[in-house]
Amino acid sequence: MTRGLIAAAGYLPHWRLQASAVASVLGGNQGKGARTIASYDEDSLTMAVAAGRRALAAAPQASPSTLWFATTSPAYAEKSSAPIAHAALRLAPDVLAADASGGLRGANAALMAALRSTDPATLVLAGDVRTGPSGSSEEREGGDAAAALLVGDSETAPLVAEYLGGASATREFLDRWRAPGELRMHAWEERFGQQRYAELAGAAWTAALKDSGLDTDQVTSVAIVGPHARAGAKLAKQLGAAGVGVADTLSASVGFSGAAHGPLMLTQLVESAGAGQVVALVSMADGADVFLFRATGDGAAATPAVAEQLEGGDDSLTYAKYLQWRGVLPTQPPNRPEPARISASAAERRLDWKYGFVGSVDRDSGAMHLPPARVSFRGGAVDDMDLAPMADVAASVVTFTIDSLAYSPSPPTIFAVCDFDGGGRLPVELTDVTSEQVSIGMPVEMTFRRINTADGIANYFWKARPAQATSKGQN
Repeated sequence: MTRGLIAAAGYLPHWRLQASAVASVLGGNQGKGARTIASYDEDSLTMAVAAGRRALAAAPQASPSTLWFATTSPAYAEKSSAPIAHAALRLAPDVLAADASGGLRGANAALMAALRSTDPATLVLAGDVRTGPSGSSEEREGGDAAAALLVGDSETAPLVAEYLGGASATREFLDRWRAPGELRMHAWEERFGQQRYAELAGAAWTAALKDSGLDTDQVTSVAIVGPHARAGAKLAKQLGAAGVGVADTLSASVGFSGAAHGPLMLTQLVESAGAGQVVALVSMADGADVFLFRATGDGAAATPAVAEQLEGGDDSLTYAKYLQWRGVLPTQPPNRPEPARISASAAERRLDWKYGFVGSVDRDSGAMHLPPARVSFRGGAVDDMDLAPMADVAASVVTFTIDSLAYSPSPPTIFAVCDFDGGGRLPVELTDVTSEQVSIGMPVEMTFRRINTADGIANYFWKARPAQATSKGQN
């Protein structure tokens, strides 16, 4: 029995911000390329849920007994975010769901713990939204993304990548930091961090090779992930000279996606590796962690692949709109009152519907109820329903309206009445689409999003977005 990755999935949001769009407003040299941008209704958790859905869909036979969620941009400072992902993914009540937050290294620690665990399957989620003051290096070099790694035994499900070994090196030093509640990240001189990371990454690399029984020339490709470009430069040069393929860090297409970047890069390595090839992740954050895997050529790949998502995306986002989404640029208050905070008791009573998007279907007539109901609209049967999970059911737009008065951080709001394949009709908000792009008959799919925030409470529910096959860059 071997242990490794049962599935790996990445999630890149729909929107891209071109460096040229920033330069057109701020002027000066804003660099080249683009970075990924989480939409106004996305956060680290919703993106992680999207990645988790893809990983679980690729290996439906593997039921995780533990869920870890890592981020540096949590929805709450006190409340855990992982149980929300647990509810949205409809995991069993006995599954442990906990956060591995508080720093960039959380995802590495969760992955290492999952690989050392004896649980049949563990789901590691990571997501991050990277922002900063307007025109700052944090804003320019950051990126928003998520990834999901489903770790387990080969007896649980076929592995897409077998874990060969790994190692860590830790030493306290001050490199980059951000105080709680701060928007801006602070950094010490990069050369100082470069020297420390070079020592730590080198030590971890040597120890990982010893742990796995490999030599450097047996490694096909490596992803070196760090908080800045110079952090892993020395190791990258050494490994490149030794014939190891050093993967692009995605700095010009995604940016550095914080706690999610290591799992995202590992996902891309596994997706692009041929059967039998050895791939390595070197992740540097307050230390260095190295993971070595061998691609098996077995198992089911999550879709879409990271490379496919990189090919897509909508790069029409303006810099002004991005600043509004992040709350940096004040906007006109809503024409209607802002939403009140959600009711904790009501949310708990409708847990399956609110977080899992589960309707009900009449056992006798087959009538689909969205939201779920006790009394069937067809025949009037009472409490004679089966659960109807609808999050993965395709739908299409029957009619829609564009509302410029309804409260939204990014007006106008687009509402549509959607018909679901196999039955069921629901009015639902659309996202990742402009008013010019929406049309009657447009295929859509459901996505878990942050509806609003009131009194510090994040209100999550489901929206619809154009289905992947019909929208350029949809993911």
